[in-house]
Amino acid sequence: MKLITTTLLLAAALATHAQSTTPAQLEQWREQSIRTLFIDSPLPTLSPKNFGSFVAASGVRVEHITFGTQYGMRVPAIVYAPEHPKGQVPALVVVNGHGGDKSSWYAVYTGLLYASAGAVVVTYDPIGEFERTPSRGSEVGEHDKPIPGLDHPERVGGLMIEDAMQAVHYAASRHEVDPKRIALLGYSMGSFHASLAAALAGPQLPRIRALVLSGGGDLDGNGGSWDSSTKINCQGGPYRALSFMPDKGVDLYALRSRSGPTLVLNGTVDSLVARPNHFEPFFNDLRSRIATLTGSQNNLPETLWFPGVGHRPSWMTRPAALWLNYQLHFPNWTDTQIEAFPTLRAADWVAKTGVRISHGYRVEQKEGGILALDLQLPGLTREQLQAVPEAVWQKDRSRYTLEGWTSRALAADHAGESTAASSVQSQHP
Repeated sequence: MKLITTTLLLAAALATHAQSTTPAQLEQWREQSIRTLFIDSPLPTLSPKNFGSFVAASGVRVEHITFGTQYGMRVPAIVYAPEHPKGQVPALVVVNGHGGDKSSWYAVYTGLLYASAGAVVVTYDPIGEFERTPSRGSEVGEHDKPIPGLDHPERVGGLMIEDAMQAVHYAASRHEVDPKRIALLGYSMGSFHASLAAALAGPQLPRIRALVLSGGGDLDGNGGSWDSSTKINCQGGPYRALSFMPDKGVDLYALRSRSGPTLVLNGTVDSLVARPNHFEPFFNDLRSRIATLTGSQNNLPETLWFPGVGHRPSWMTRPAALWLNYQLHFPNWTDTQIEAFPTLRAADWVAKTGVRISHGYRVEQKEGGILALDLQLPGLTREQLQAVPEAVWQKDRSRYTLEGWTSRALAADHAGESTAASSVQSQHP
């Protein structure tokens, strides 16, 4: 009886929430979320720096760049761009999952694939991986480790969300990019950061036209699976910090729906989705509540399920490419061409090229079994995927690494720094 009563009370509260929420209230929650996660507003100056480029495949140029983020820090990135862009072109930003960075096979493949389609693709290192950790290693997971003395671990997640925003900001700043045709692609942990970046993007950023989430996208409410994540810095802490929103999964998707559509790509045997039972009934209920909240059927999250598939970034598959082409209109591809492209298993491409795949993910059920569009793409070496020359990086590594960010964040935390003060410090290191 007590359980039934509690359930009814919760349902009544959510119904009242949906009826009483206004666009002004949603905007207030967006601004409060920015402050709560210590995301700079306004965003820091980009001040992009280019460290050279080379031609990696037919018609595709690879650029080594950095752009600005919190506290005067720099984000190392690899940008894939068409050598001869056809007018203004779309752009895609890749947000990595755990163990991933710009040297991950799926970041490299996505960059080469969609640059071949005529788009600009931005890939970058999450804080605590590759060029953003003192060891310059991959699968370090430094952002998951407790930071002694940091009173607000949600600052780490806030930084990672801000980095995704800054990558979009950078893409839009490029002269050949159409700011109305930008997509954000997030995998696993990156699906969390990408969805929040898309929801919380303010007037400084262009409207993110397309959001693709793979191995996630299942934002739930207070006390749900994302709240209980053991990854406190990058997931659990930031999501719990947003619990001032009555139904935050719905509220965040309502914010996202103001800018454009979302596609969620998940596997039917992905344990991270199965464990909280976030299959199609979950998304049906989510869509219903978003529509009730917004009073609209527009831009509700679409879902595509891959039978017998586990945890994967599936946006280089044929159905994902078709959806992206519908949203972004790739200059070099038509739907007919996409339908005709052959495919290859990701594991075969990794074996052929030697590009890095995370430990345990080469298996068929996970990333190794992805049937990616096959354009006979080459691999890139780790050296080619290093954005900053080592001498430059060594001279001022504190501007790139989590170690360098931590000293600044601890000082801000202990000073009780406001977001406004954080903004000033970020733009004037």
